[in-house]
Amino acid sequence: MYDQITAMAKEIFERSVARRRDLHRHPETGWLEMRTSAVIAGILTELGYEVLTGSNVLDGEARLGLPSEAALREHANLIRENWNTPLTYLTEEMEAGYTGVIGILRCGPGPVCALRFDIDALGVLEDESSGHRPAREGFASLCPGVMHACGHDGHTAIGLGVAEVLMSVKEQLHGTVKLIFQPAEEGVRGARAIVSKGHLDDVDYFIGTHLAPLDGPDDGAVTPATYGSLATTKYDVIYHGAPAHAGGFPEKGRNALLAASCAAMGLAAIPRHSEGASRVNTGTLHAGTGRNVIPDYAKMEIELRGETTAVNAYMEDSARRICEAAAAMYGCTCEMICMGAADSHHSDLALADRAAALIERELPDIRVSSVRNVRNWGSEDISLMMTRVQSHGGQAICMRNMTRMEAPQHTADFDFDETVLEEGIRIFSAVTCDLMQDETYKDTRQRGENK
Repeated sequence: MYDQITAMAKEIFERSVARRRDLHRHPETGWLEMRTSAVIAGILTELGYEVLTGSNVLDGEARLGLPSEAALREHANLIRENWNTPLTYLTEEMEAGYTGVIGILRCGPGPVCALRFDIDALGVLEDESSGHRPAREGFASLCPGVMHACGHDGHTAIGLGVAEVLMSVKEQLHGTVKLIFQPAEEGVRGARAIVSKGHLDDVDYFIGTHLAPLDGPDDGAVTPATYGSLATTKYDVIYHGAPAHAGGFPEKGRNALLAASCAAMGLAAIPRHSEGASRVNTGTLHAGTGRNVIPDYAKMEIELRGETTAVNAYMEDSARRICEAAAAMYGCTCEMICMGAADSHHSDLALADRAAALIERELPDIRVSSVRNVRNWGSEDISLMMTRVQSHGGQAICMRNMTRMEAPQHTADFDFDETVLEEGIRIFSAVTCDLMQDETYKDTRQRGENK
């Protein structure tokens, strides 16, 4: 079987590259992945998967950081009128911000395996110089100010390649596979809506990954586990005051800008925590209409992070107290709107060791990193999926697929070595097949209470 997986990954490599480049050319930010979702749904449907889209994938009330209705309409018009979009699979729900796709392959009794691939792009203006390969070879972004600067186009292409491989060997598998193509990972906004829908509650084995640079701490082509991503919460903080003529009647005003500024200074002074690292950042502050008008409105975008979920909760409590106190000082009101959230995470080392052993035994040309579990100092809402699986008695890992990168992630000239697509397809397919070989499997997990 594993020779078959390797052969097929090589056979579909060029198709996987073409898919990645098509996605790179048509990047879409969180909750706007309409064309991307339609493309994924079309490919999975044609392969013979049971395909879930729209409200069958997402709990609409659990979506965080949604674009405005105007932004949704504008993007829908763009992809309908100017992009080559497979309209057969583009749904009204996708156009309303219900993006993401789940493909299900049922192979009789056995374990439930879930694989997660994130699909969104970033608000980054792509480098248009000839030194940047996507620009030079004609697959740079067609959406000004948006690009795949984190490798999610690669993740999606890997997931679609895995879908092809697993379908080709389904007669040798036992159990169920869920291929989760998640929207809105950037800003940690999308996983919660999938978790809330219950798709992870019956999962025995969960595997995720992220492309990572070869010049990091990893010394192989794949690291089987990561841990410790920072728990985080993102807020829009809105202050409402009262306008007034700054010269004529200043006493009648309630300065929302000063309230927000006071809060920003207070946030920076939150004491650190003895139980782990923490982060706080005020990223934007918008307020005011003129120098002679007391501003009655201000908006801050802030984020909080903690080494553990508990440390992040401490940062949240402190931030809320500071923001509300600043409002009271200036006679304003304060509203804090959650725009994204994620927990810290840990990988199950038993599953990581099993994956590593399988790769070393069956895919010996792919080197496994000597350090099997590497710390992630970023934030990732895959943590919510992993925690949900683990709380219901399953095992979860988040791997790293190492590749050469043209520039750091989240930069205008980011690109990666596409040979990682073939490696990723082989790794995901092989590990999944290994987990689904036991036809005598019995579900003996101690299920969690929160279903």
